[in-house]
Amino acid sequence: MVFGGIISSPRGSLSAQQSLEMANAYLENATNATDPDITLVYCHDIEVSLSQAKKGTNHDVPAAREGIAAAYIDLGRLLQSRGRNREAQASFKKAEKLG
Repeated sequence: MVFGGIISSPRGSLSAQQSLEMANAYLENATNATDPDITLVYCHDIEVSLSQAKKGTNHDVPAAREGIAAAYIDLGRLLQSRGRNREAQASFKKAEKLG
């Protein structure tokens, strides 16, 4: 997909670390967003990026698991603060599974 002169690439080409960095950038934007619909779009993007990070990471590396788990916790807190308790609990469970 092309936006102006920028070509959007699929997330599949990103490393696990890059996917985690994208998730954290989306998280920051979602936290600062004032429009609830935009916040939910960012939350979806966070979830997709974290899923990609989980697929690409070596689960034997504690730092990788911890980084992804921390992002899931932050996502859960954000969702909870926006009244999305069911989604927040799902995010917290994903963090718990990562240890």
